[in-house]
Amino acid sequence: MDTRVGSARDPAFLRAVRPILELYASYFRPEVRGFERLPQGGPFLVVGNHSGGQTPPDLPVLLTAWWRERGVDEPVYALFHSFFLGLPRVGPLMERAGAVEAGRDAAEAILRGGGILIDYPGGDYEVFRPWWERNRIEFGDRLGFVRLALRTQVPIVPAVSVGAHETVIVLARGERVAKRLGFDRMFRIKVWPLVLGPPLGIVPGGIPTWPLPAKITVELCEPIDWSSRYGPEASEDEVIVRRCYEELTNTMQATLDRLAAERRFPILG
Repeated sequence: MDTRVGSARDPAFLRAVRPILELYASYFRPEVRGFERLPQGGPFLVVGNHSGGQTPPDLPVLLTAWWRERGVDEPVYALFHSFFLGLPRVGPLMERAGAVEAGRDAAEAILRGGGILIDYPGGDYEVFRPWWERNRIEFGDRLGFVRLALRTQVPIVPAVSVGAHETVIVLARGERVAKRLGFDRMFRIKVWPLVLGPPLGIVPGGIPTWPLPAKITVELCEPIDWSSRYGPEASEDEVIVRRCYEELTNTMQATLDRLAAERRFPILG
């Protein structure tokens, strides 16, 4: 692995902060299934649906369960928007926990070095989808993760979560507002949503709300290995990339539909 990428990850730091993150995750009555389906080691790419608005709990729920099952020493990294990693004090702490700035070179370095990479391709577009679309996979036709898996010839493990998007009520994405304010040019932020949550009621997406205590369930699905069908050159073939994208999103949507059908009521689970 490129020693400059992910070098800040600190297992000792993770051991120290794990009890705090475990306490936070426990608020959501977490359940993570399917660890027996994971490859024994990296490299592989974990692709999840992103949910929960300003403070998405899906990654802490997944990681705390991962550390319990497989330990903190396993080289697990997660892609983050440059905006968050650029925040004073916050960014360096996230990097010690395994956060890596989203980008082609960094992602490839992690995987080619034998690491495990978690990616939420839907990003801000998906994490702020409206409440009535909470049980939909919405990656917004972002295909980069497919090309990444094909180029590096690693399997993808779909990580499908339900409930995280019931911790906040998103009323609107606010794509037009973000564009008019120039956030897409200044910060690469393409939404400026309107959300409903305690204690302030309806607020713009930049203001945190207290998350509702929804039960969160995450299912790790069977790995999808396109390298058995396609070589690295397929990453440049738009037809193949689109076919792989639809295969993965259809698989994840079917899993999400099943998980959502298990819930009798929103928030209560």
